[in-house]
Amino acid sequence: MASEFQSRREEEQAMKAAGRMPPGQSLTQKFPVLHYGPVPKFDPATWDLRVFGAVQQEMRWTWDEFQALPTVTVTADIHCVTGWSKFDTTWEGVRFRDFIELFGLTPEARFVIAHAEYGFTTNLPLEVMLEDNVLLAYKYNGAYLEPEHGFPLRLVVPQRYFWKSAKWVRKLEFSPVDKPGFWEQAGYHNEGDPWKEQRHQHRSFF
Repeated sequence: MASEFQSRREEEQAMKAAGRMPPGQSLTQKFPVLHYGPVPKFDPATWDLRVFGAVQQEMRWTWDEFQALPTVTVTADIHCVTGWSKFDTTWEGVRFRDFIELFGLTPEARFVIAHAEYGFTTNLPLEVMLEDNVLLAYKYNGAYLEPEHGFPLRLVVPQRYFWKSAKWVRKLEFSPVDKPGFWEQAGYHNEGDPWKEQRHQHRSFF
C-alpha cells in the first residue's frame, strides 16, 4: 500500500512538472462517477440526437445513423471540479468541429447549449467547442461507454472541468446568447477553466 501511494505521488509530481496538472488537482487512477439524478435507460429504437437554433438546417439522427458517422480517437487529460485529474484517457466519437459541417451554422451562433436527459443542460462558447479534441463520444478505452459514464452519448471537452462534458446528450442548441445550465445556475463558474481554477462563480444567474 505504501509503495502504491508513493508511486501515485511520484506520478502526480511528474505531471505537475510537465505542466499537465492544473492548480488544486490531484491524480486518480480510478474513474469516479459523479452526476445528479438517476442513470437514464437507453432504447436504441427511440433514441435520437437533434440540433437546432442558429443552424442552417435543423437535423436529427437515430442511434444507427449517428454511429454511421465518421469517428476519431482522442487521448486527453480530464479534470473534475471536485479536485481529481485523470491522465491519458482515450475516447472515440464524432469530432464536434466535423459534426457541425453536416448542418452548418448561421453567423449568429456563438454558444452551444447541450441538452441531456431529465432536462439537464450545460453551456459552452462555440470557440471552445471547435478545438480539435472536443468529441461527441460513445466509446472509452475501445469499448462503449458504461451507462454511468454517459452512454450512449456524451460530450468530451478536455479544456474545461468535466461537468461541462455533459452525459446522456440528446439535443444541441446553437445560440447567439449564453444560457447558463444546471450546475452553472447552482453556483459553478460559467466558464469552468481548470487552468484558471474557475470552480465557482461570485454572481448569480437567477
